[in-house]
Amino acid sequence: MQETILILDFGSQYTQLIARRLRELNVYCEITPWNKPRELDDTIKGVIFSGSPFSVRDENAPVPKVEMYKGKVPLLGVCFGAQFMANHFGGEVLPSKIREYGRANLAFVDESSDLLQGVRHNSQVWMSHGDTIKKVPADFKVICSTDDVEFAGYKIENESTYGIQFHPEVYHSEDGKKLLENFVVTICGCSQNWTPDEFIEITIEKLKNQIGSDSVILGLSGGVDSSVAATILHKAIGDQLHCIFVDNGLLRKNEFESVLESYKGLGLNVKGVDAKEKFYTALAGESDPEKKRKIIGGVFIDVFDEESQKVKDAKWLGQGTIYPDVIESVSATGGPSATIKSHHNVGGLPDYMKLQVVEPLKLLFKDEVRRVGRALEIPENIVGRHPFPGPGLGIRILGDITAEKVRILQEVDSIFIEGLKKWNLYDDVWQAGAILLPVQTVGVMGDERTYENAVALRAVSSTDGMTADWCHLPYDFLAKISNEIINNVRGINRVTYDISSKPPATIEWE
Repeated sequence: MQETILILDFGSQYTQLIARRLRELNVYCEITPWNKPRELDDTIKGVIFSGSPFSVRDENAPVPKVEMYKGKVPLLGVCFGAQFMANHFGGEVLPSKIREYGRANLAFVDESSDLLQGVRHNSQVWMSHGDTIKKVPADFKVICSTDDVEFAGYKIENESTYGIQFHPEVYHSEDGKKLLENFVVTICGCSQNWTPDEFIEITIEKLKNQIGSDSVILGLSGGVDSSVAATILHKAIGDQLHCIFVDNGLLRKNEFESVLESYKGLGLNVKGVDAKEKFYTALAGESDPEKKRKIIGGVFIDVFDEESQKVKDAKWLGQGTIYPDVIESVSATGGPSATIKSHHNVGGLPDYMKLQVVEPLKLLFKDEVRRVGRALEIPENIVGRHPFPGPGLGIRILGDITAEKVRILQEVDSIFIEGLKKWNLYDDVWQAGAILLPVQTVGVMGDERTYENAVALRAVSSTDGMTADWCHLPYDFLAKISNEIINNVRGINRVTYDISSKPPATIEWE
């Protein structure tokens, strides 16, 4: 049984970062909404209460069943989690005189605290709260403070329950990872055995038991997620796996042929399906981003349903869903995290479709998927490939989709991506692509006035896609690529570069 740290999500923008930091420590963790708490069992080594956009004083603030965990396993409250426990057990939480947001420095009150071992005096931490703890119950003992916050950290006497009013999970907290390591390793006793090899072994065994002798159909995209999912399924069930690569007409230039070629050496049974016209017909005239995503997802399902009829004993649909997809797709009614956009590979299938979903990677972050891919010895040109959205160029063409718009964007995208590779910039970028804008601009080519399309180039750096910064690509490179696009792609006379970070922007424009 896999030892687990349980993270109760109260809606904080940083909850996913807590999970990321623990996974970096080779400690397995799961995020669950506070209002759907998981019962304790022998696998749960400790619990973390996340921060929250709510105040504990709000009428509709989350009220978790803290007694399910407190005193039974080690418990760490972060920001809202710390304030909730202090308030719930008889302390007092009031609005801060000034909003405590930004950098602060820790002063130790209890230098013997297990939670603070290896954390430096005056270590910088990140505060982000409008309330503060003004009074704690008698058995709550302060372990650290800052200039403005008396109860920056506390421990409840005679049990391994802690609270901190800062965020150790963000990079601004210099020794935050060490504090989290103290909690999950020293206090909770986790053995740090969450490694790629361990994941592969556990997952293959689970897949064998889950699937039995049935067949699985899996849609390959050429990306790292579906490739790793296919490889691990193949190791589990062999020839029972039937891979399908669909040309939806929204792929990168020449991608259909090159992807099919790249899988020949992996021993996978792959069938290519040309469904371009089905997608173009279904998308005709539609410009709403969410509707386009649903149309693309719907046609994918139709194609898989049609192909599944040709595979004997097909009972399962394999998908390369990863953890950020799952987290971002949790609805506000099902938990505290709001839906940002729908993901084509998350959720249920229509009633008429007989296939059940199997998602071997749904608890992994993107960098963990890459680590697993390398452990499976998948070629680096697949494992190191940039993420590419499931709806493809369909969400990089703003407005309605036509075959001509796809042609234009494919040409632009190809020049940009190949340019990154030639300039040895590709591996420094998390994700890159081009966006066809729904505007035309005036230009001059030779002696002629033009009125043609504008494109935006997008390149971001990130660890897992949950947050991202725009890449500071060299001006010489951008100038070269802009010139090459305008000179070679008919229909484009203006190139822009997107310098927005996530948040507030998302990586994709739709």
